[in-house]
Amino acid sequence: MKSTEGNFIERLQRQEEDALEFVVDTYLPLIKGVTYKVLSPLKNDGVLEECINDIFLSIWNNSKKFHGDKTDFRKWICAIAKFKAIDYYRKAMKKMELTSGYTEVDSEKSVEDELIILEDRKELLQLINLLEPVDRDIFIMKYFLGLKNEDISIKLGLTKASIDNRIYRGKKKLSQKATNLKLGGSVV
Repeated sequence: MKSTEGNFIERLQRQEEDALEFVVDTYLPLIKGVTYKVLSPLKNDGVLEECINDIFLSIWNNSKKFHGDKTDFRKWICAIAKFKAIDYYRKAMKKMELTSGYTEVDSEKSVEDELIILEDRKELLQLINLLEPVDRDIFIMKYFLGLKNEDISIKLGLTKASIDNRIYRGKKKLSQKATNLKLGGSVV
């Protein structure tokens, strides 16, 4: 069975992946618009893309909490998009304030701080290595090299939608594996 206008909410709540694809195909322009309105002052497409991926992850994870019809669903995902975008905006602004507030003395990191950063990076790389080779390449390009999803799709010969889906699914897998390994569960 395939998701349609009439059954996508029920299928999404049963965690059917084709329902998520239907939601992405149908509501991506709306979500992009809401997110862009909040995050455009940052002038950072990477943050915008990351926020959109996180919005769809939230929709997927919280779909069972939704009760209503298609009109209510539209309002619900707009609210999720708006609040996620605001969270991302605040986080980015806080990061900008912190980096602009450093003095030359403050910017020097202690040896302990450097070791913690290296250890966190090592743990993240171990988790990423558990992914399939294509997904691993995508994560390294996105989060370690800072490439945009469009650039990754061109390099790997995949569609942007495929890259978005692989990032979404990869983040979900990494979150589960990190939780299972007691590393937290908060993924990049």
